[in-house]
Amino acid sequence: MSYLIVVAHPDDEVLGAGATMYKLAQEGHSVNVCILSGEVQARNNRPSTDELYEDVNSSMNILGVNKIIKGDFPNIEFNTVPHLKLVQFIEKAIIETKAEVILTHHPADLNNDHLHTSIACQAAVRLFQRRTDIKPLKELLFMEVPSATEWGLDKAMNQFTPNTYIEVGEIGVDKKIEALAQYRGVMRDYPHPRSNEALRGLAAFRGGQSGMVYAEAFESVFRRGF
Repeated sequence: MSYLIVVAHPDDEVLGAGATMYKLAQEGHSVNVCILSGEVQARNNRPSTDELYEDVNSSMNILGVNKIIKGDFPNIEFNTVPHLKLVQFIEKAIIETKAEVILTHHPADLNNDHLHTSIACQAAVRLFQRRTDIKPLKELLFMEVPSATEWGLDKAMNQFTPNTYIEVGEIGVDKKIEALAQYRGVMRDYPHPRSNEALRGLAAFRGGQSGMVYAEAFESVFRRGF
């Protein structure tokens, strides 16, 4: 099975699905990542571009990612980018990776780039209905990205409501934290949601919700078949 994680910025993929990515790769699936703002120019404490690329590659190697696709869309300015350009970039990633399952941001995330990524991804996943040479989409899932999803405070929008849980075990959480540690300047001290303790606690909480030994939670919004 080919999986594609579509995110706005480097590290979003690990925060939202790092342990699941590791598990899927270990099971022999093809795990691929599409990062729309590959250089994330507006990030605080951002390392040099070469260092950032090293961080991305190191993190993805830990998780067993097959392919990394980077865009150059402007960080925290996706609202200035024509919607069609975002959609077409994601469509190319779907074609390149032969993606069958896609994970992306929840549209109610506080971060505006996450919102536009989610909207564009929702449009792009319909590609199989327009082209017979594209593998049919099996599932679209929204992720929770700590420090963004829980701050989706706009009550006019439907907030993240998990209905799908992936058991990742302690090793999955360890690999997620190890992969995040490759990103310079991203992790924070507890009680920040991007701290080791908070990430481990969230995995324990989601595991407790679902009767699993540590879990990552997703919201499945489209699924074909059984």
